[in-house]
Amino acid sequence: MSGSLLASSKVPLNELPALLFPALLDTLIMVGIVMSIVVAVGIPVGALIHNLAPGGLLENPSLHTTLSWVISIGRSLPFLILMAAIMPVTRLITGTNIGIAAAVVPMSLAGIAFFTRIVENSLRSVPPAVVQVARASGGSRLQVIRSAQLGEAVPSIIGGLTINIIAMIEYSAIAGTIGAGGIGYVAVTYGYQRFDQGVMLATIVILVITVAVVQLTGDALVRYTTPHQRARASVY
Repeated sequence: MSGSLLASSKVPLNELPALLFPALLDTLIMVGIVMSIVVAVGIPVGALIHNLAPGGLLENPSLHTTLSWVISIGRSLPFLILMAAIMPVTRLITGTNIGIAAAVVPMSLAGIAFFTRIVENSLRSVPPAVVQVARASGGSRLQVIRSAQLGEAVPSIIGGLTINIIAMIEYSAIAGTIGAGGIGYVAVTYGYQRFDQGVMLATIVILVITVAVVQLTGDALVRYTTPHQRARASVY
């Protein structure tokens, strides 16, 4: 009886597209919202932390240490623990602990902490001479940060952003455990809980393809924004 019940609960192959494609769309919406927040917050905060360090444009060691510790704490917590720990905050902000809205809050916090470090490390790789020339030419601090620092670090930031997007796709799958929707929710609800290997395999394939597309796109953008790569392309 139990075997026939499990067999009847499995999703027929012809119904998989109707189940998986809306879930993929939910995942893309979730990640898109999160990454918009992550980029909007992570770039200025990463630039701020970098320039608050000794030798920076806004040197302030005590504030730099404080912000660095805050970011480090955000990065050190596994996402599942972070998601559970801030549930009261999530409910206060969104009014719910389930669904896409509830997943966006912990995913954004985790993503901001991760991307802030990426931006900071990318700015460290900018040659000091570039900043010195920009300052000598009379540029304001904001202009130096925007043009000299961030402008030179674009390829590195895009590479880090690619990694961050992939991490958010993984986090969205984890968020499926709280009913956030998306591919993770389908994998847990239909694949794992119902022992439906067809659904589980299909969700794995979709996630692998999605991550591959993101990685290939990110690599292409890095090559395009790297100066010597652009020069080589113009020759041909």
